[in-house]
Amino acid sequence: MGQLVALNTLIDTRQVWQGRAAPLPGSNESTGWPALDVALPTGGWPEHAMTEILLPVDGVGELQLVLPTLARMTQAARQVMVISPPYLPCVAGWEARGVVMSHVDIVQAAARDVLWAAEQCLRSGSCAAVLAWPQQADDRALRRLQVAADTGKALAFVFRDVRHAVQASPASLRLELESQPAPRVRIRKCRGGNPPAQAVPLAAGWS
Repeated sequence: MGQLVALNTLIDTRQVWQGRAAPLPGSNESTGWPALDVALPTGGWPEHAMTEILLPVDGVGELQLVLPTLARMTQAARQVMVISPPYLPCVAGWEARGVVMSHVDIVQAAARDVLWAAEQCLRSGSCAAVLAWPQQADDRALRRLQVAADTGKALAFVFRDVRHAVQASPASLRLELESQPAPRVRIRKCRGGNPPAQAVPLAAGWS
């Protein structure tokens, strides 16, 4: 049996090649939440990609998470599509957070058409962001949204029940929103790095 040599010794003496993944470019799409930006490998939302947001229940303030992004986009005259939200957005509340509602379209689609509508909007290239609440979505359907977001150079936000956390997801970023004991978000999956062990607090600025 040959002599055992520590791997570190082989690496240090350059007898073993050690590959390193190229770092991802920084994101131009800040989440609007400084603590969350710091926790994400690219410093913001993954561009041209789908973010899946898992919720304990609808109506826990999940839109607070994306309103800073929607405000920035609509103020730049970029279009946002909101597809089949469980509750109609409060126009006054959105405007108070800086969202220009003339650049927001709300579509009420039948349950079977939510994913199709989201995919068409993403592929169109005319939307900066698409928000959707599908009641049912398998891996294949979510993968189509991921591809559509890349094709249309848009951000896709898909809101789903936290019970789907046990299932694999093709999303570039997967977040789980927790409302108790205080608003915070857990990064369950992120492209380009390992998710942090601790949840990211969002209490500051959350209303």
